[in-house]
Amino acid sequence: MPASLKLATALMLALSAGGAQAGHVLVVLSDADRLDLKDGRVYETGFYLNELMQPVKRLLDAGHQVTFATPLGRAPAMDRNSVDAMHFNGSEAELQAHQALLERLALTSPAASPVLSLARVEQIGYDRFDAVYVPGGHAPMQDLLTSPALGRLLTHFHHEGKPTALVCHGPIALLSTLPDAPAFTRLLETGAHASPAPEWIYAGYRVTVIGNDEEAQAKAQLDGGEMKFYPQTALQAAGVRYLGNTTPWAANVVVDRELITGQNPASANGVADVLLERLPTP
Repeated sequence: MPASLKLATALMLALSAGGAQAGHVLVVLSDADRLDLKDGRVYETGFYLNELMQPVKRLLDAGHQVTFATPLGRAPAMDRNSVDAMHFNGSEAELQAHQALLERLALTSPAASPVLSLARVEQIGYDRFDAVYVPGGHAPMQDLLTSPALGRLLTHFHHEGKPTALVCHGPIALLSTLPDAPAFTRLLETGAHASPAPEWIYAGYRVTVIGNDEEAQAKAQLDGGEMKFYPQTALQAAGVRYLGNTTPWAANVVVDRELITGQNPASANGVADVLLERLPTP
């Protein structure tokens, strides 16, 4: 889709959701449809259906505006393992309702997706948006953690104190704001010690992310592969104060200043609760 048409479609999608007083949320997704693992293995992935669509549906139902973006403006991929009623309170009807909304939005359509690039978002102006939301799935581990464009956007939201919500693997995107995110990531990949950056904007923040114990339990999903590093380890090395749940896979939402983080798929609705509280009433 031509860039001008994509922008028009994205803005029409946003404006159709509510009135002038509605909040405007930028949802940032990964361009990746794969995660590179150790030993040259590859895991086909993308966003998790419920982590994207539960908050998005609630935002739209509440009358807020939503715009979607990825670093390069590509149509995002969905992790096929996330299409499971267990993430929707065991309800097949809820699963189908969220799938139907995803199809209407055409997010994953290479030809019709309204997704913008982060460069285009920067041109439009960060001030257009009241909040940012980053869902999980393994895909953010491939590109969001080192995206300079995402680092600029999150830094702006930090300095403005605007709600910044992330869930499951999504909080790994916070690393994009490090002074040298690629170098930090390379250290993690080699197993070398990565020292915290005292000047990091999120140093000392209370944050949650999918836990190391949950990653270990879900390892079978990788078909014998192994991640290069876990997001909990990475964020702790960078300098956050990690707060995990006491029971693996139980919902856990941590709020510290502008940051709203959820630990796992079960936390998506809890993150949406806090985000909705912080947006203007349509």
